[in-house]
Amino acid sequence: MNRILLVEDHERLAALVCKALMTQGIAVDVVGSIAAAWSAMEQVPYQAVVFDRGLPDGDGLECVRRMRAAGLGVPCLVLTARDALHDRVSGLEAGADDYLPKPFEMDEMVARVRALLRRPAEHRVLDPQAGDLSLHPAAGTMCCGDECVTLAPAEMQMMLLLVRRHREAVRRGAMESAGWGANEAVTPNALDVALHRIRRKLVAIGSAQRIVNIRGLGYALREDALREDGLAE
Repeated sequence: MNRILLVEDHERLAALVCKALMTQGIAVDVVGSIAAAWSAMEQVPYQAVVFDRGLPDGDGLECVRRMRAAGLGVPCLVLTARDALHDRVSGLEAGADDYLPKPFEMDEMVARVRALLRRPAEHRVLDPQAGDLSLHPAAGTMCCGDECVTLAPAEMQMMLLLVRRHREAVRRGAMESAGWGANEAVTPNALDVALHRIRRKLVAIGSAQRIVNIRGLGYALREDALREDGLAE
């Protein structure tokens, strides 16, 4: 399932946008500030981001500029009450992919988000790799050589995060956010159960990659040869 980030501090509008997108099978995480958006994007590999301009800690366009300066090419749609031509131009020049003035019809907003989701994000490798392991999100599979196994959506999102940060520690909260979204309640053992399934699948396809616990820091995807003292499954 596609997952996007909505950066909107108006609770009623955010709820309406979420409902419209989720009824079309698009999962949505909602935050209300630029700072919260950055924190969420560090934890979850979103397929698109929808920004309001008037946020409590600044203009959403500044966040778009910062993303582009950092080399993040995730597609962005900007929502704003400003409808002047120069405002639309400034939004596109800041790096936004699309610009939708308020008020807008929900059907049009959903159509524009769908169009963004069809664009490849420049910062993402479509089939990311780590060592002998490759992920194929479109097919929902994880492969080692000719051996492949299917991953559930939450498992795929967690593996995308681990592969993207290969060999680096990823905190438990970030893993849960990647798998189930920043706004979803997660049962205490859901992550442990999902990790157990993924670990078995890594063994089943013959990969040397392992998900290891790093005490006090979280989890990391590392080769058998890189296991060190202080690491344990």
